[in-house]
Amino acid sequence: MPELTFSAYAAVYVYLIMLTIQWIIASVTKAKQPNAVPGKLDNSLSHDSFVFRSHRTFMNTLENSPLFLGTVFLGYFLNLNSSAFALCIWMYVIARIIHMLLYYGVATEKNPSPRSYFFLIAALANSVMLVMIGLRLI
Repeated sequence: MPELTFSAYAAVYVYLIMLTIQWIIASVTKAKQPNAVPGKLDNSLSHDSFVFRSHRTFMNTLENSPLFLGTVFLGYFLNLNSSAFALCIWMYVIARIIHMLLYYGVATEKNPSPRSYFFLIAALANSVMLVMIGLRLI
């Protein structure tokens, strides 16, 4: 397997590990709360609560996963194995990891929050990959 392809696959693997870690953290944190009800988050929680932030981090990643994974897999199906495509995948994954860490660590209602910039970097990386796919299809 060429190094470039392996690198892109490794980035998706890291992303899936990150998603699994977020799931575990959100589930365990919520389950440890007194009177926790499965599937229901206390409506009074906000960004000052780690339970809320861990849940929102996981939900935000889930909300963005279909577009990212769909883009990556379509690129793979079209044999888009350029260094630019692999770089975009890594840029997305690293930006999402930083987004996660900031969401866990910074309790703010401010908009934009520090994590917003890394959300935008990931969105830009995904958009560039979509443009690359579009150009491949032309």
